[in-house]
Amino acid sequence: MSTTSIGLNKQETDNLAVSLNELLANFQIYYQNLRGLHWNIKGKSFFVLHVKFEELYTDSQEKIDLIAERILTLGGTPLHTFSDYVSLAKVPVGKDVTNDEESVKLVVNSLTELLKIERSILGESDEADDEGTNSMMSDFIAEQEKTIWMLNAWLN
Repeated sequence: MSTTSIGLNKQETDNLAVSLNELLANFQIYYQNLRGLHWNIKGKSFFVLHVKFEELYTDSQEKIDLIAERILTLGGTPLHTFSDYVSLAKVPVGKDVTNDEESVKLVVNSLTELLKIERSILGESDEADDEGTNSMMSDFIAEQEKTIWMLNAWLN
């Protein structure tokens, strides 16, 4: 069995890097959606949502960096072109969304898609004994589940 410099199975880490690149691509779409929502939100919820979307895109930017660095740690190369991101996107693209409820629903739907990818990676990283990726996915999942709960509370 071939192992990496961090002691993990090489084939399993190669597979994880591919999965993490899928997550990276989807996070980039999510991030860009949040920027657009931040810029374009209108209506009585403007002040609350403008700040919330900035908080979310700042958090996403940090997560994007963590994902890319994890890919590098596993010996992979992070994707870095928009064409790659779009080709792997499962997160819905929000264009010209200005309505408060529509914008929050887009965020909830996006986070739901990210959670599906993260849970898949969590299983994969568990099988590979990759505690670094496992821990990162666990942290992301717990935080995003809480965010979905809060956004759904706002919607209802």
